[in-house]
Amino acid sequence: MNRPGDEPGGTELLDEELAATVRRTGASGGGVFLIAEHEPVGILVVVCGSLVEFAGPWRRVPLDLPTPGTDAVRADRLVWVGSQEDLARSYPRAAAALPYQLSLAAAPLAGSRHCWGALLLVWPPNRPPHLTPRERSTITAGARRLARVLDDAGHPPAIPGQPRITPLHRVCPMPPTLAAVDFAERLPGGLALDLEGRITFLTTGAAELLGRSTDQLLGTLPEQSLPWLDDPVYEDRYRSALVTRQPTACTVLRPPDQWLELRFYPDASGISVLFSPASSGQTSDQPPTLRSRITPSASNADVGRLYQLMHLAAALTETVGVQDVVDLVADQVLPAFGAHGLILSTADADRMKIIGHRGYTNEAIQLLDGQPLHTDLTPAGHVMTSGTPAFFENREQMAGTHPWTPPLSGKQAWAFLPLIASGHPVGCCTISYQHPHAFTANERATATSLAGLIAQALDRARLYDAKHDLAHSLQQAFLPGTLPTIPGITVAARYLPAAHGMDIGGDFYDFIRLSDTTAAAIIGDVQGHNVTAATLMGQVRTAIHAHATAGAPPGQVLARTNRFLADLETELFVSCLYVHLDLARHRACLTSAGHPPPLLRHHSGRTEVIELPQCLLMGIDAAARYDSIDIALPPGTLLALYTDGLIETPGTDLGQSTTDLATQLSRAPEQTVDSLADTLIRHATQSAPRNDDIALLLIDTGGQTRSAPTESTRSG
Repeated sequence: MNRPGDEPGGTELLDEELAATVRRTGASGGGVFLIAEHEPVGILVVVCGSLVEFAGPWRRVPLDLPTPGTDAVRADRLVWVGSQEDLARSYPRAAAALPYQLSLAAAPLAGSRHCWGALLLVWPPNRPPHLTPRERSTITAGARRLARVLDDAGHPPAIPGQPRITPLHRVCPMPPTLAAVDFAERLPGGLALDLEGRITFLTTGAAELLGRSTDQLLGTLPEQSLPWLDDPVYEDRYRSALVTRQPTACTVLRPPDQWLELRFYPDASGISVLFSPASSGQTSDQPPTLRSRITPSASNADVGRLYQLMHLAAALTETVGVQDVVDLVADQVLPAFGAHGLILSTADADRMKIIGHRGYTNEAIQLLDGQPLHTDLTPAGHVMTSGTPAFFENREQMAGTHPWTPPLSGKQAWAFLPLIASGHPVGCCTISYQHPHAFTANERATATSLAGLIAQALDRARLYDAKHDLAHSLQQAFLPGTLPTIPGITVAARYLPAAHGMDIGGDFYDFIRLSDTTAAAIIGDVQGHNVTAATLMGQVRTAIHAHATAGAPPGQVLARTNRFLADLETELFVSCLYVHLDLARHRACLTSAGHPPPLLRHHSGRTEVIELPQCLLMGIDAAARYDSIDIALPPGTLLALYTDGLIETPGTDLGQSTTDLATQLSRAPEQTVDSLADTLIRHATQSAPRNDDIALLLIDTGGQTRSAPTESTRSG
């Protein structure tokens, strides 16, 4: 049974509407990427015009990756990038893959039920850097028409293995006039390329200079019919002309010794190329910036892949943990090589450890994971230890050198790439294909170079994960696992790591039962987000706990802890709020060491900010005094203690943020303390990006049972 999006004509309507939108907006190219149904990625399904040449890096894009298209989807608005400089500033990874002067727009495809994806459009640089209201309206109208096509289909069209290419102009071929033919034939040599790069017309002189007949060249791509043009410099000049619509030129050597001058003259319908003989030492009056010289001995790398690898290299520098590296390699490297399977493995005690995979069954991965490095099941272990890559173009080649390797999957070709960082092996990257695949010298060199970049990123990521796991274990060990039960009081605690960095820090809380009717509530923040901060946090919490249980009054608890910090000679400062609760007298005594003020919500719902004496952070002056205040705490009141991560927003005054939190607390609907804690955390994480930890301690004198502390799930 076909899905509606698979019905005949479904993709044709989408393709035709894309081409029409590109024409209406005056863009030089466009594309549509759709959100995958079962994973958070955008997949480029159709392109036209100049964007055809740059589809590689955008075939599969994670939705959390900052690109114009993904930003348009997330923000549900038109995103405009007026120049290459703007692109480099806002989207440096995208700029690495699009190194030309251009303008770019992305608009969400907002359907009747959900957002399908985004429309992408590019323009040459000869347009104003800003959109007019009319242009914005034309772009958004085109996006609405595309969304309507998808709505009418009911489901996304079938996702192709490669983006479809739809012609920008549907031209009915017409014979040129005799005068035009005579004019062209008088030139030394000329040909015409369409927007897809195919030869649509050439003169007799051009055919003679190129050494091929007209029939052999018409309808072909020059780099295919003329192998000596399969060069990154030629393709770069061609791409530059196509995207910028500015003339470019280069000098090429047609084997064995014929130098040819190539001049590219583009417009909205294609490119005219003028050929003329040139000597090896001939110069030209063209500006040097428009000229390049290439020879057949130059690298045969595909320039599109070079730009894609630049994009991947930039992306790898942004990865943090091992899973980030695995996801990036799977989402970006596989499409770059047209591969279908991936296994990333490392060595662990002379055994193979699979850290990530795509395109393999769980059964196959479970069979490989934990095998000795020199197992016969795969050459990966041998490649890992020897540091030598291995390429197998078909099953026969694999069987010739590894006859005992069983067929664990339906793959037919493999590249086993050693991951070597700082001279030592860190793993193996296995890329596989569903069909036999001939690895060119360029592919082998490119894959080996890319493996080095992956190895460096993986080495950094493993170190990060090891430090993170250590710090996280330390912090979890130092924070209370459970909170004591005291009749007549309910306590809810939450801790949320920072959204960036080590995901670990020095925020802490505690709730201590001192007697049947007294307790101590503590919340604090150690400067920093690293192992040192987590370790010091544990020491501070232990010191406070010891002084509190020894019966010291609140001011002395902080003063003695401050002197303890001075003895440690640490350079880190600590804020802290200590509250002594007397449930029999319904009073609370509070002392602060530079910590955000607590909030007190009365039974009526009115919430006030408790202003405390201004005292120094702990760790600054060993002789600092910490004064206290005493407040009433009748039944039904709620006391909120928190760290600055709950209220801190870039560009916002902390005093105003504290007032806003008090307002939110006063307006909160009737709910349990546990639900209220979740509500406050959720509001803080969704209202603005966070760069700091959050700790929250709610104390309710309403007499409910206390709530266990939890670590909130990170909000995306």
